[in-house]
Amino acid sequence: MEHGDNQIVVVDENGNEQLYEILYTFESEEFEKSYVLYYAAGADDSDDEEIEIHASSFIPGAEGKAGDLLPIETDEEWDMIEEVLNTFLDEQEDHED
Repeated sequence: MEHGDNQIVVVDENGNEQLYEILYTFESEEFEKSYVLYYAAGADDSDDEEIEIHASSFIPGAEGKAGDLLPIETDEEWDMIEEVLNTFLDEQEDHED
């Protein structure tokens, strides 16, 4: 994972680089990990389709270096991430009203 202020470049299993917008990052004391929620760059430009949000745990890189994205390993982690995402989206909707 390489990152800028609000974007990350993810290299897929075929070696292709894809640009993603960072939606939200957070840390979990329960799982002792950091997490990032992200979506394909430009996906929010279209009002017609639902945006697919991806989630990964991550290890930040040393200063100036890319970090590493890691897969979510357990159903318990997915449940926690879903709860955090729903809370985040609810707060965003409240701010838009």
